[in-house]
Amino acid sequence: MAALAALAPAVAGEDIPAESASQSYFRVREVELSDQQAALHGALVIHRGLEDLCEAPLSGADLALEVAGMRQSLLDLTGAAPDAAHERVPDTLLPVAGPDPGTGPSLESAWSARWLIGHQVHVLFNLCAAVAVADATDHLRHGDDEAALGRLADATVYVSGFPAAMNHASTIPADYYMTAIRQTMAPPSTDIPLSGRQHRGYKLFRAAMKNLLTVLPDPYEQLAARAPELAGIRGALLEADIVDAERHVTLAYSMVHLRRSIAQRPEGPDNAVAELRLMRHRRAAQYAPLIRFGDHYIADAVASLRHS
Repeated sequence: MAALAALAPAVAGEDIPAESASQSYFRVREVELSDQQAALHGALVIHRGLEDLCEAPLSGADLALEVAGMRQSLLDLTGAAPDAAHERVPDTLLPVAGPDPGTGPSLESAWSARWLIGHQVHVLFNLCAAVAVADATDHLRHGDDEAALGRLADATVYVSGFPAAMNHASTIPADYYMTAIRQTMAPPSTDIPLSGRQHRGYKLFRAAMKNLLTVLPDPYEQLAARAPELAGIRGALLEADIVDAERHVTLAYSMVHLRRSIAQRPEGPDNAVAELRLMRHRRAAQYAPLIRFGDHYIADAVASLRHS
C-alpha cells in the first residue's frame, strides 16, 4: 500500500459529488484515475475487506472464493504476473491484528460497516469482471483465442466471487438488517429505494456479458467441436453467472423471507425471492444452449410462455 501511495496519492472520495443515491449510500465514487491511483484504491478496498474477514462468520468455501477474487483484482490492478504475486503485493495488504477485546467498536457499528465493506468488494469485483470480459471479447474479435481464454478465466474468478462478497456483506443478524439497515436504503432516508440495478459496475458487467455472447453466440456442441477449451471456459463463466443468481435468491430469503423488495415494482411478483427467481430462470434459459449442462426444462418453459 505504501509503495502504491508513493507512486500516486489517494483521491479523497468525500470531495467528489455522488452521481446517484446508490453511490452516496455505499460510499462509491466515479472519477478518472491513473493506473497507480486505481491500483491504490482497489488495494484499499481489499485491505478493508481482508480486515473484516478476520471477524466475519463466512463459510470456508465463500472465504476461498472471495480471497481468490481479491488476489485476481490485485494482479489485474497492479499488472503483476501471477507467479510474481507474492513478491509484488505489499505486506501491508495482509490482514492486521484486531483491537484487544472490549476496545473495538460495538457489534452494531461493526455490522453496519460490514454491510458497506462487503458491497464495496462486490463493486470492485463487478468492475474487474466487466473489464476482463470486455478484454476477452476484444481478443475474440481479433482472432486471439489464447488471450481470450486467459481473460475469460479471470472473469470467472470474479463472478464466482460475486455471491461470496454478497454473503460477506450479509454476515449480520437478519433482525439487525431488518430493523437498522433496510430502512436506511429507502425513503425518507434516501430519495429513492436502492437496488443492485443502480450500481454502475453491475450495469457495465451485464453489458460486457451481452457483448461477449454477441461475438461468441455458438451453441455449446458447435463451439466444443471447433474450440473445446473456449467452450469449456465460456461455460464455466456462464455457470458462475447462473449460480450467482441462484445464490442471490437464497440470500434474499435468509434476510427478508417472503417480503417484497424495497425497490420492487408494483407490477412485479409478490416478493423479492420470487422476482429474483424469475431473474435466475431467464438467465438459465438464455444460457441453456450455450453450456454443457443447460437447464433445458426452464428454457422450454420460458420459450413456451413467450409464444403463448
